[in-house]
Amino acid sequence: MLLERFGHTARDVDVKSSSTDMVSAADRDAEALIQAGLREARADDGLLAEEGGREVAASGRRWIVDPLDGTTNFLYGFPQWAVSIALEGEVGVVFDPVRDELFAAARGNGATLNDAPLRMAAPPDLPTALLATGFGYDAERRAKQAQVLARVIPRVRDMRRAGAAALDLCWVAAGRLDGYYERGLGAWDWAGARIVVEEAGGTVADLEPHPHGLAAAHPSLLPDLLDLIRDAEAGVFT
Repeated sequence: MLLERFGHTARDVDVKSSSTDMVSAADRDAEALIQAGLREARADDGLLAEEGGREVAASGRRWIVDPLDGTTNFLYGFPQWAVSIALEGEVGVVFDPVRDELFAAARGNGATLNDAPLRMAAPPDLPTALLATGFGYDAERRAKQAQVLARVIPRVRDMRRAGAAALDLCWVAAGRLDGYYERGLGAWDWAGARIVVEEAGGTVADLEPHPHGLAAAHPSLLPDLLDLIRDAEAGVFT
């Protein structure tokens, strides 16, 4: 459904938290399709979905859904967006329809990309690591994130900012990125991809305090990445 609409004029485009935080009929219709499928297959399970879908769990299980991660990219025709579905803490699936790539993982059973096993190789040192990050929708928050980024860039190989958190995390699992960090994420942004990273041999750390964020990398690289983020946010170096 999303592929059929990609590259065409979007319908019913609106904004949410700010004038730059967009939502469209594609987001809502994809969520409705997923919610209907889950209700039919897992009637007793709960649901938390980005565009407002909520179901109370009778089973103790909850699905977390981002029907279109990377809405701005989708609306601009930028081919970096995905659908993310997670059974909370247990199963994660992130599908990139543009590339026909399905990242999947089940707790204790490993991760796959189009059914081929994913296993992270030993990473480079931080100064030669390729990292990714993302920015929030609030202008003041973006300005602060840009200050942090300016302190991080000289200390790594380079940075990427593609605009779809779920894919950024999955690309860490696939070795296309060495690490990733971002603040201001919702649970639907990372619930599926976090399991993919962890089951591929990576480590994901929560960034506190508010706004909540994540950092992900190979276990041997993550401590240095966390130190870098902490120092960059504190303004230890300029």
